Amino acid sequence: MITVRREPLAEQAAELLLERIRSCEWALGEKLPGETTLAPQLGVGRSTIREAIRQLAGRGVLATRQGAGVFVIALDAPGDWTQKVGRADIRAVIEARGAIEVEAAALAAARRSPAELRALKRALEAREARRERIEEHVDTDAAFHRAIVAAAHNPILLEMFDSFTPRSREAMIAMLRRRGDHGSDADHATHHRLYDAIAAGDPAVAAAITRDHLASLAAGLPLA
Repeated sequence: MITVRREPLAEQAAELLLERIRSCEWALGEKLPGETTLAPQLGVGRSTIREAIRQLAGRGVLATRQGAGVFVIALDAPGDWTQKVGRADIRAVIEARGAIEVEAAALAAARRSPAELRALKRALEAREARRERIEEHVDTDAAFHRAIVAAAHNPILLEMFDSFTPRSREAMIAMLRRRGDHGSDADHATHHRLYDAIAAGDPAVAAAITRDHLASLAAGLPLA
């Protein structure tokens, strides 16, 4: 006998509230209406609303402030953000990487430690040594860029970079296979110049090289 699994009422209420938050019915930082208002709107009891709010608080969307009420602290849940990245096209991913990596390169040039610079040099050498197979080239390239973001000493930039990595890897492999070439000497020389700028402690040059590199990747994509 096949049984149909019904989603708990509180989870349904949480999703309905999340949809209203995504649609900007309540602005970031705005206080939600009280339980006595929300419960009849959703057709559930106040205890169900309390559980729905608790779930969304656990997902980082809402925050309860003692004596003040419930406030919107994010317009989407982090798990949903990861799903959006997974569905994004490669051009959107590269553009977003630019927003992260240009700043990270500048910060890395200013903040990197001697140990981080050594790790970056090892990542650069691994990138050069493993250029033959597309998958290895993409993976060592990602490791090099991640080492830069790690050297920026900004955990938020690092978390954002990591969220793009699976989608970026998949798309870059597909793109390079279509092109039929990868890991050129000119490409590696660009990464060596980026390393040199970070080693020299030059944030402006490190940022400019990163910006130009990612812009050239985007320019090489097929038109939509």
